[in-house]
Amino acid sequence: MSLDYLFKPKSIALIGASHTEEKLGGVILKNLLRFKGRVYPINPKYKELMGLKAYHDLKDISEPVDISLIMRPASEVPEILRKHKGRAKCAVIMSSGFAEIGKTAIQDEIKNISKEIGIRILGPNCMGIYNRYQSLDTFFLPRERLKRPKKGNVAVVSQSGAILACLFGTLDTSNIGVSKAAGYGNAVDIDESEIYEYLSDDKDTDVVISYIESVGDGRRFIEKAKVLSEKKSLLILKSGKGPGGQAAAFSHTGRLAGRYEVFHSILKQFGIKEAGDLDELMDAAKALSYQGRETRGKRQENGKLVLIITNGGGSGVLAADECTRQGLDTAGLPEDKKELLRRIFPSFYGINNPLDLTAQVKDEDYISALNELKDNYDGFVIISLPNVRGITERLAEMIKVSKERIDKPMVFHIAHGGISKKLSSLIEKAQIPVYPSPEKAVRGLKALLS
Repeated sequence: MSLDYLFKPKSIALIGASHTEEKLGGVILKNLLRFKGRVYPINPKYKELMGLKAYHDLKDISEPVDISLIMRPASEVPEILRKHKGRAKCAVIMSSGFAEIGKTAIQDEIKNISKEIGIRILGPNCMGIYNRYQSLDTFFLPRERLKRPKKGNVAVVSQSGAILACLFGTLDTSNIGVSKAAGYGNAVDIDESEIYEYLSDDKDTDVVISYIESVGDGRRFIEKAKVLSEKKSLLILKSGKGPGGQAAAFSHTGRLAGRYEVFHSILKQFGIKEAGDLDELMDAAKALSYQGRETRGKRQENGKLVLIITNGGGSGVLAADECTRQGLDTAGLPEDKKELLRRIFPSFYGINNPLDLTAQVKDEDYISALNELKDNYDGFVIISLPNVRGITERLAEMIKVSKERIDKPMVFHIAHGGISKKLSSLIEKAQIPVYPSPEKAVRGLKALLS
């Protein structure tokens, strides 16, 4: 069954709705006010909540709903769930207090109830669902405390609500847009595998980033992850790598993490990409979000020859060092190209790789270098330290035209200072990702060449 009812519902009931944002049920309700479908707050103490008619019970609503959000104590959930028969397609149990604190009996009970009455469950102990294209936001975090990213093509799938929130914050500050998000918590029913299957056919999503602490059905997980990674860019961040992390993962969601070495080996065997940490995950996600679709079909042909063009020697060296760490090749310039560039550029420019255009650089110099070397390299790291007079906002338009002609992966590092903010904005409008450090830029390019 498609998860459209979960990601694209037409009606939502909120059990545990509140009149105030001092309570999580009030935060959720306020976020649901943006939703274009029908919202039914359920709280027997009120006739109206935040301008919406309030209901005493799920049975009092005139129609079955697609989603029922449950924000009530764990002890109440089994009885609440029994009343869902024929009244909802899916219950998103956001409450905590289940297997993650050792109360496996009550979690098993809600799982059995869901099977008996024929209802799907997301959670418990979860953040719920976000769909930027449907104005759907079930999160219990206020918008003033967690800014939602712009509309885009990256989907977030996270077992942890806290990590989901961290990812949202980083996506927003990194100027990366989001399509959908799912925080699935203890995964008593709907898990990452089923969400992968859904996202593999989602037209709004090109990149999926997934935080995992544990996997229930390993065979099914690999099957669905492989299918997804063949259609979209999938990046997995796995925690619980050592004994301490595995114990922490179990106490967080109540699912055993398993041996990380086995997990890592299987991902590698099936060609599923894994990020080493949050920074690596976000660096890759940004590059793939901006240029992944256009480079996807070429990756099998792509080599790993990288040209670094900089106007600061030290920054170029840092980029070259990171290329070495990432297994990228910064081979020197061909001799005929060296001779040509020596005739074009001033004698004090460093005609090597990195190609150092020095503090006397002009916008046009970047373009001249790219034009002459575009056929010799597979990807380009361009470093601009914009506190010199020769770099202007014109560089953005010139680079945009050049990239369209070159049609190869390209990333930027623009250091803070001068016109950096405006220049970064203009370059990213041309779908070229900009990073705050040379190392991050290289890691982004690595994702496009892998």
